[in-house]
Amino acid sequence: MPPDHAARGAGTTVQETQFTAIPDEAEPTSRDTHGPPSPSGPIHGKQNDAARSTYGTTNGAANGNATYTDPVTDGPQATASPRALAPDLLRGLLMVLQAVDHCSVSQGAWRHGVALESEQDGTIVNKWNHAVPWTARMLTHLCAPGFMFLLGMGVVYFGRSRGKLGWSSWQMLRHFAVRAFVLAAVNELLFTLPFGRGRIIILNIVLLALAVNYFLAGLLWLGMNASEQALSALLQSSFHASSNDEVEQPLLQDQTSHSSAKSISEWSERCSWHIHNAILLAIAIVTVAWNHWLSPHHGHCPPDVSPGYSGPTQPRYTNLGPWFDFWFLSVSYKRVISPFPPLAWLSPAILGLLYGRIVLSRKWRAYTINAGNAAFAVVLMLLFVLTRLLHVGNLSEDCLRMPEQLASSEGRNQYLASFRSFFYIVKYPPSFSYIVFTMSVNFLLLALFGSLPEKVARRIPTLLTFGQSALFFYIVHLMLYFGMGNQVKAWFGHDLDHIDPMTGKPAVGTEGKPAVMWITWLVGLAILWPLCRGYGRFKSTKGVNSVWRFF
Repeated sequence: MPPDHAARGAGTTVQETQFTAIPDEAEPTSRDTHGPPSPSGPIHGKQNDAARSTYGTTNGAANGNATYTDPVTDGPQATASPRALAPDLLRGLLMVLQAVDHCSVSQGAWRHGVALESEQDGTIVNKWNHAVPWTARMLTHLCAPGFMFLLGMGVVYFGRSRGKLGWSSWQMLRHFAVRAFVLAAVNELLFTLPFGRGRIIILNIVLLALAVNYFLAGLLWLGMNASEQALSALLQSSFHASSNDEVEQPLLQDQTSHSSAKSISEWSERCSWHIHNAILLAIAIVTVAWNHWLSPHHGHCPPDVSPGYSGPTQPRYTNLGPWFDFWFLSVSYKRVISPFPPLAWLSPAILGLLYGRIVLSRKWRAYTINAGNAAFAVVLMLLFVLTRLLHVGNLSEDCLRMPEQLASSEGRNQYLASFRSFFYIVKYPPSFSYIVFTMSVNFLLLALFGSLPEKVARRIPTLLTFGQSALFFYIVHLMLYFGMGNQVKAWFGHDLDHIDPMTGKPAVGTEGKPAVMWITWLVGLAILWPLCRGYGRFKSTKGVNSVWRFF
């Protein structure tokens, strides 16, 4: 149990409801009717103007049943949670960026990568993509780790909220399993069956990885809760036993026993909490490090390839078998295609668990949280710079064969040859450099969104609506953009000089006509906004245990 929790009662004050950040994956309590999962507000007494401008205000009685106007339903909702705006805005932005990626793929607007080859472990690249697709791809790199992080963060808030409602660990475990099953079922029904056309039994384009990692994050959170309490109790009993052995003055003991027991209890809880946070951080590091340990190439491309060659090198898989590789490597077999190996993407979810625990551990000022997010962004970016300078944590060593590398002197750092080279990161599976770079930008965005006045944050077009109906958006936007893409290619498409990776046939697309892609993207968002808004209204009428809340 983290510090300060023992002193909290079941009720919360209006000030305590001010700073509870609820990601959508957590079934946000800002749209529930039972109050926030845990008080974590920094303000005692009168709320100051700085706090109001950062996260907004709530209105309600002192029992914590505050209300606010929900951006989806335009109606009063119980237990407002203004800091929920920051993760919702981040999630909404990631959805919009993701739509850029899928819209461009659906109509063949440009090659899918910062280079003409995919950002994959052991893949030699020798030509950059054009400036616009390069920039778009760098921005869309933020999406997958950002979603995983918010997923892990949501598990903490969901668990704390349902714990206050009296849910048992078994009830929570069942919920995690059911939700994971729903995500996996959606992946199979809406993507594998129509796109696989009976030839593919698993087509994992991210939902299956989200399902697996949601369940694992939930399982880990339950285990950490139990072991944290057990360790705290063990430490406390050990200190009591030691203390009793040393007592020589019983009358003095009677006078100080109460304060001593309280300080020992608080110290035990604090110590156990820090130990478990350290364990989570270690797991987050290990779960990205194994992407390097299990790499068939150990992050290096072989030097003895034909001049001018670009593409994957051998071996592409481990010698541990296809089903092992499925969990850790991007695979493309005859019946199974999975660019998002579930366990390779677990690290950001674990980081989200750790972040959620810290945010809920005590009352934080809005400024402190924003400054902490910005500081962590700087730390992660410094780690990224070190990966470039020290050649550690990359899965692309000796893989850049661009003209600037070929023109450089032998032995020169390949990442320092050009601006684009410095930011080349491997996504399939994610390298350590990929995780720290993308999460650095995501934390910076959290700090930025958290610093916005509430009125300004709510006026950012569509982001809150998309962020609060993320899975619904994801499902509909894929069907919408790929449906529109077929028609757009029929109207504006032409033969391209490469093979379509999705069909294996000569590619047809709108490459060279960027205006067509950007107009299609905007039209799609314009269609999605009222659909997501309507779904948000529908979802708000359902109970907290409804499967419709999963979307």
